[in-house]
Amino acid sequence: MSANAATDGARHRDGHVTVADGLRLHYRDYPGGAGKAPLVCLHGLTRNSRDFAELAERYSPERRVIALDFRGRGLSEYDPLPARYLPVTYAGDVIRLLDDLEIDRAVFVGTSLGGVVTMLVAAMAPGRIAASILNDVGPELKPVGLDRIRSYLGKGVRFPTWDAAAEAIARNNGNLPESYTHADWVKMARRVCREDKGNIVFDYDMAIAFPFETQGPTPQVDMWPLFKALGQHPLLVVRGERSDLLGAEALAKMHEAVSDMKSVTLEGVGHAPMLDEPEAVAAIDAFLAGLDV
Repeated sequence: MSANAATDGARHRDGHVTVADGLRLHYRDYPGGAGKAPLVCLHGLTRNSRDFAELAERYSPERRVIALDFRGRGLSEYDPLPARYLPVTYAGDVIRLLDDLEIDRAVFVGTSLGGVVTMLVAAMAPGRIAASILNDVGPELKPVGLDRIRSYLGKGVRFPTWDAAAEAIARNNGNLPESYTHADWVKMARRVCREDKGNIVFDYDMAIAFPFETQGPTPQVDMWPLFKALGQHPLLVVRGERSDLLGAEALAKMHEAVSDMKSVTLEGVGHAPMLDEPEAVAAIDAFLAGLDV
């Protein structure tokens, strides 16, 4: 455990790691037995470690669970050089965290951006991957989903109430999942936002949008080699049936590329599942139970 970790009164401990360029990043550390590989949870683009609170409570203390706040999110420091807000930077941060915690191998849980980072870790440090769960992400992403995310990314909106924040988040997510009530959207707002001078704001550095603001065409990166590297280890993919980021055709191609990959598609769910849906829980339970690490 890092010397900076301190008990915060919850089931988890709050820890900090200083990464290669000097930023101090925060992570949640849930206790677990040493006999099984820990879960390392990596969140989506505008999210933070709070997304994994219920998942961590479910699998700890059977397994240790580490949930990182990427730089510029949650309780991690913001990067003074926004050009470094890139998946390859986050992957380097994750590897540094594993080194700091003396974790040789882990089971990765990556939601959206966190899944891209997981694929990069598989290419950069394949020995660190014991198994992985990709949440609504793959090597081929739909432009419509990326455009939707760009439409609200980095806007710096301030909301007068939690209700107003919840309504905006519902709109940003296309009012999916279909089953969500207003109370569910308020719960999500409390995960992804914070209070600031009497208003509610998104809990991330608005400058994470900088890498998306290119003047010319965005270079196309072939992520299939990264995905195939990840597929050398046990792999489960969770997909929302109505996801506008990971399509059914892409999922089928992923099965062709990694023949023993497992997957589950959640009815009525968009991007990205919270991993507390009954079908997701059952799939993750079965996947973890089948691992020998």
